[in-house]
Amino acid sequence: MEIDGRTGLYCLIGSPVGHSGSPAMYNYSFQKTNLNHAYLAFDVGLEQTEAAVEGLKAIGCKGFNVTMPCKTKMAELADELSDAAALIGACNTVVIEEGKLHGHNTDGIGFVRNLKERGVDVKGKVMTVMGAGGAATAIQVQSALEGAAKIHIFNRKDEFYANAENTAMKIMEKLPGVEVKVYPLEDRQKLYEKIGESDILVNATKVGMKPMEDQSLIEDPAVFRPELVVADAVYNPRETKMLQEAKAEGCRIVLGGIGMLLRQGEAAFHIFTGENMPVKEVEEKFFQ
Repeated sequence: MEIDGRTGLYCLIGSPVGHSGSPAMYNYSFQKTNLNHAYLAFDVGLEQTEAAVEGLKAIGCKGFNVTMPCKTKMAELADELSDAAALIGACNTVVIEEGKLHGHNTDGIGFVRNLKERGVDVKGKVMTVMGAGGAATAIQVQSALEGAAKIHIFNRKDEFYANAENTAMKIMEKLPGVEVKVYPLEDRQKLYEKIGESDILVNATKVGMKPMEDQSLIEDPAVFRPELVVADAVYNPRETKMLQEAKAEGCRIVLGGIGMLLRQGEAAFHIFTGENMPVKEVEEKFFQ
């Protein structure tokens, strides 16, 4: 990769970013697609977000990804938001054009594309989504935008419960054809009842992620049935306890979060460049 006076700059902002695989993935993709761009990561705290964004605009940065804790603040700073970013209230991908900040959110796109790769379309489907944090909200919103019929949201009665109720309200205002209901995760009977009515079950909480890999929110594996699509936003470990039990019960389609991660990166790459990321090569090099 050669850098010259015409190399376009893309980057990641957030904190911490030292562990991020994004620079390696994007720089490899720029090289493979013969694009004269470079991608860096900058450690930016919440309080520095606005100053950092102004600096990126001033130096002619073409676009950037946003990670925690800056995603919500970025949605406030953007001049324009995609439908998904506006409904989610958070931005993870920004393009700078003529000094204007165009904000997107590709997290949910990554989830929906990952399902499509396995032949599953959310259109017309009934979904149960466990969680109400950033990833969960993105999944709920993008699924609604892509035509899901019903979304049952389950979350603990914690500080995120109001967030789930707010998401449901915003989705139904924007998309009256989609029915969204929110229930407490503590009500196991209701959870299993709604899973029984669903085509797709999603865990979008941290339960199952290391060091909680021996845990699952589904305590009764009997709720799994062969035609139920079971997806997990967790990608470490690759296969959570929930997915292992779903497989053991005969679920034909189970998906971990690694594909969602890859596909949201692919979506951001296309938003940045208008080109297609070399997905297969990226997957083999960075996601095996």
